Amino acid sequence: MTADDSYGRLDDDYPAYTMGRAADMLGTTPGFLRAIGEARLITPLRPKGGHRRYSRYQLRIAARARELVDHGTPVEAACRIVILEDQLEEAQRINAEHRRAAESPKPPAAA
Repeated sequence: MTADDSYGRLDDDYPAYTMGRAADMLGTTPGFLRAIGEARLITPLRPKGGHRRYSRYQLRIAARARELVDHGTPVEAACRIVILEDQLEEAQRINAEHRRAAESPKPPAAA
């Protein structure tokens, strides 16, 4: 097994990345990560040592916020946009499930 294979096994919600590593991966600063944390876009885990740890899922969210900020959107607005995009995606997923359930054939009623 290679190192790349082992990354595929990590849970998207596992807080595997330190603030410095996360900032490096995103090409940003720790201050940016603190700012989106203060805006409550993401909440990193803080183990006993108190250092922030980020998951892959949180890094994807942070990357989207960074993309918006890079295009001139203020941090607070970028965080709100990302939250709304996430809510829309969840609503669309739920609607699709309901639509599939409504379209599936119903079993015949017992007489």
